[in-house]
Amino acid sequence: MSNYENIFFKALRVRRVEEKVAEIYPTDIIQSPVHLSIGQEHVSVGVIANLNNTGDKIYPTYRGHAAYLAKGGSLRKFFSELFGRVDGYAKGKGGSMHIAEKENYIYPSSAILGSTFPHAVGTAYSEKLAQSGNIVVKFYGEGVTGAGSYHESLNLASHLETPILFVCEFNDMNIYTAYKAIHKYDILKHAESYGIEAFELLEGWDLEKIETKSKILIEKIRKDHRPRLLMVHTCRYLQHVGPSSDDHLNYRDVSVIDTWKSKDPLIQNKKLIKEFSKKIDDEIEDAINFAKDSPFPTKEDLYKDVL
Repeated sequence: MSNYENIFFKALRVRRVEEKVAEIYPTDIIQSPVHLSIGQEHVSVGVIANLNNTGDKIYPTYRGHAAYLAKGGSLRKFFSELFGRVDGYAKGKGGSMHIAEKENYIYPSSAILGSTFPHAVGTAYSEKLAQSGNIVVKFYGEGVTGAGSYHESLNLASHLETPILFVCEFNDMNIYTAYKAIHKYDILKHAESYGIEAFELLEGWDLEKIETKSKILIEKIRKDHRPRLLMVHTCRYLQHVGPSSDDHLNYRDVSVIDTWKSKDPLIQNKKLIKEFSKKIDDEIEDAINFAKDSPFPTKEDLYKDVL
């Protein structure tokens, strides 16, 4: 399998998993709201392809299924968690928005926007002090850049020279509001004002470009332990939360989505889709059956793992 086929497979795996989530969501077997990344999964897969499995860490967003799966998160744990079962990554008590898996260095996401920026910077600083050579990647959407924790964390990351890559998934949607309607600053220039090199990639459908650009930045971070920021333009195909389309609300230009889909290899590369789909679908079926057989937490589990 070539390098491109490898990252294509991983991206298609995320896409098929989330399409299955959207398909079964109306049955109520899923015990959690879901924020699907269909259309945006290229970013997580392309960036994470350059991370090691021995210590590089990620902090996903609450729309974090793609990052979790790309970093090696267990698909059985994933569906078990969505079904509210004890074999989930949070033992059925965290749901879709609170992803974490210690074994694969997937640090917790949170439904509280901006809350994990300080944790990500602190984790990166600890890696620097330990001289581990590992880096941290913090994923986020452009909407959260208005939060105080974001600004404070970028400033501290630069001041302490921490090995962290900030990855902004720019879908131009702050739920139902376009970025420029509520933000009056340029994300790249703002990061640069803190002394952080910032870069922009417009082709968020291009797996190879995302992998290549992030590889360059990650290699720089490993060398000088200084933070970088990569903003990748992308497109959310479905509604903000849930498995359907909400374009009938007329809050965005639907032609933009059609344009992205016309360039999306997970739609257009029929050859590789056909080649990989059965293997992926078989794994999904196995994970769903495993999750269905997993028990629900009991009343006795309610206060377990609570400090």
